[in-house]
Amino acid sequence: MSRIAAIVGRPNVGKSTLFNRLTETRAAIEDPTSGVTRDRHYGRVEWNGELFSLIDTGGYVHGSDDVFEAGIRKQVQLAIDEADIILFVLDVEEGITGDDEMVANMLRKSRKKDTKILVVANKSDTHDRAHQSAEFYSLGLGEVYPVSAVSGGGTGELLDEMIKLFLNAKDEYYPEGLPRIAVVGRPNVGKSSFINALMEEERQIVTEIAGTTRDAIDLRYTRFGHDLLLIDTAGLRKKSKEKEDVEFYSVLRSVRAIERSDICILILDATQGFESQDMSIFSLAVSNHKGIVIVVNKWDLIEKTHKTTEYYTDLIKLKLAPFSDVPVIFTSVHERQRVLKAMEIAIQVYNNRKQKIATSKLNELMLPIIEGNPPPAVKNRYIKIKYITQLPTHFPAFAMFCNHPLYVEESYKRFLENQLRENFNLTGTPIEIFFREK
Repeated sequence: MSRIAAIVGRPNVGKSTLFNRLTETRAAIEDPTSGVTRDRHYGRVEWNGELFSLIDTGGYVHGSDDVFEAGIRKQVQLAIDEADIILFVLDVEEGITGDDEMVANMLRKSRKKDTKILVVANKSDTHDRAHQSAEFYSLGLGEVYPVSAVSGGGTGELLDEMIKLFLNAKDEYYPEGLPRIAVVGRPNVGKSSFINALMEEERQIVTEIAGTTRDAIDLRYTRFGHDLLLIDTAGLRKKSKEKEDVEFYSVLRSVRAIERSDICILILDATQGFESQDMSIFSLAVSNHKGIVIVVNKWDLIEKTHKTTEYYTDLIKLKLAPFSDVPVIFTSVHERQRVLKAMEIAIQVYNNRKQKIATSKLNELMLPIIEGNPPPAVKNRYIKIKYITQLPTHFPAFAMFCNHPLYVEESYKRFLENQLRENFNLTGTPIEIFFREK
């Protein structure tokens, strides 16, 4: 299931500071993805071996005489709609303000949903945190967690509770073992048309699974002996005159769809090219270790020569580097061209992602390559990789045992990844390589 937490509250209570504090707990694994909207608003958090996504709703309030009505209400409601856990941040130095009350009223009305609400009393910097935050119990939203986002005090207890809630949540909607393929992309690139083309092709064997994840629509789809779930985010964003609200809502939907998926079909608009928001969605999928297929839609609108497809493919893969081993399919959903081909490729990527490579085969193929192209010596330390095995993770990850794991350079790690991709079919799926001391 997805694990999404959102930070809400009025301006200047420390939302972004808390976001930075929590995401820094896994900075060595992944920095927060930049460019998802206008700033750094999405991150991944690791705590005691568990991962979840964190959304910061701060930064969306713009100059207005009525700051709350202009910005906060919309962002709080979007967070309520999409997040599994809401962190309602307040400032112990200022106490409860009128804007805090308005946010609290919105959260109380959301109680009928399954979103969990945690009240976070920020700027609790002294030893007497419980006394400082006692006022916030009057909001009637449950337990209060006093923290100092600046120093990190109290954040461990907050994270413990969040992980407990995530682990206790149950996913009741999915049949066990079905591949989950999310159709993602910017607004108006053809996601809805892509889904409709698939539905029209096999209308009699597509059934809706109702009630899944706050109005999202999952489609049970079978074809050519395959049985899978399509996660449909098309048509789900709310209409808005404000571009940034549309983008924020689109990001939340993309995060949830990517979190819940095994494979992402990222749809691009051929007439607009590969834009920054496309790259943001691609980065979300990569950082979540999801398989990826890129579908370039509206290909019928492009004037072409016999080299146009190759040119566009090279241009896209150049932007994706260093992870460019990704299938690129050119379609016209309007003309119903290569829509089913895209689905077949997505299923191939799913199989690539779940494959388990025998340890004997890994060592038989990779060790001679490594012996012929050994890692460069660092500080007079000669690195010898002696053994390779695939780790029991839900995505392809490999452990390479050697004498000096800390001295393996990033360029050599990329060399090894390229060799793994050349010798094993890992197209479309991010992989991880870990070096461990033998």
